[in-house]
Amino acid sequence: MSSYQYRYVSFPNGVCTVFLNLQRIYKKFCSPSICLTTIRKISVIQYRNYSTGNFEFSQPVTCITGPNGSGKTNLLDAVYYLCYTKSYFTAYQQNVVQTGLDGFRVEGVFEKDGKTETVSCKWKQGKKELICDGVEYDRVAEYIGKYAAVMIAPDDLELINNGGEERRKWVDSILGQTDKVYLESLMQYQRVLQQRNAWLKQQFQNPSTDSIALDFYNDQLAMHGEYIHQKRKLFLVEFLPLLDAYYHQLCGGREEIKMIYESDLLQKPMLQWLKESLQNDLRLQRTTRGIHKDDWAYVLENALIRQFGSQGQKKSYLFALKLAQYAYLSKVLGHLPILLLDDIFEKLDQNRIEALLRIIRGEGFGQVLLTDTHPERVRAAFGAEAAIHFVQL
Repeated sequence: MSSYQYRYVSFPNGVCTVFLNLQRIYKKFCSPSICLTTIRKISVIQYRNYSTGNFEFSQPVTCITGPNGSGKTNLLDAVYYLCYTKSYFTAYQQNVVQTGLDGFRVEGVFEKDGKTETVSCKWKQGKKELICDGVEYDRVAEYIGKYAAVMIAPDDLELINNGGEERRKWVDSILGQTDKVYLESLMQYQRVLQQRNAWLKQQFQNPSTDSIALDFYNDQLAMHGEYIHQKRKLFLVEFLPLLDAYYHQLCGGREEIKMIYESDLLQKPMLQWLKESLQNDLRLQRTTRGIHKDDWAYVLENALIRQFGSQGQKKSYLFALKLAQYAYLSKVLGHLPILLLDDIFEKLDQNRIEALLRIIRGEGFGQVLLTDTHPERVRAAFGAEAAIHFVQL
């Protein structure tokens, strides 16, 4: 990051931020050792609107085209599912099963560093089965990070406009791929948080002087919470230069960007918060302080873009977030994720489309899968010389 000067600052009111002075536009983040990851083919059974389907992706750029409602977005989602064993658009497995049925299966052939691997994921009546080249994974957490994809979809503006839960999930999804300890700590934190909240409800109804369970919950939350907090702070420092560079490439402006991390743990340690907030927690019957309340504020020219940004500025900021996510994952994982672009030509103006295409046609980007209702528009956008494979639905 020698092309940037930044300083990391913590404030007593519970926020931290990185102020960054851009000396030149970020041009290349990925090192030559980073390998290319692609998905060559995919088959789906009873997945969303597909009874069955088989598709191949033979070029660096694949455009999935067809009329609205034909399943273009669902096919992108199936690719995403194979990377993360979950849908991008819903947290409930049952919601991706074809209507009236009780399960689905998705299988794909990936190629990474010259080697191929077949990944199969089946879900039926609440049970998930994940198999790679005939070997079943006992825990999905062990698979996360093996393959990566970054999706950009029309509803992603929720990441900017909605509450902190959306942003926490997004940051956790990135760090969970790149740090197994982070993922385990997050799962343990969430489990213990539920147990502590249940204890608070029980204590509110039937008070007891026994604090052994509470002390255990507090110690566990403090241990896992402090690790998660430190990783989130470090992520901010590493991520912001990428975000700033891509934003300026997309919009061509010189606005100052700040990404502010808001956390209770910037004021005092987790264990201290838990002890001092006990009476309030008992009254509300839930844990009111901790990393589960963290948030990130997106700031443009000293104003929250959520409240004061134009639609164009929000879209540029969103695309910069996703492109920075792509670059961050590439560096840490050591391979290029698959870039999934859903219906972007309908949502972006011509200038931003051209800026985005200049970026993804450059160095540091691998396979691109996108959807559009008009294949001729995609051909014109990428240029006649571009090798594009069209999947007609």
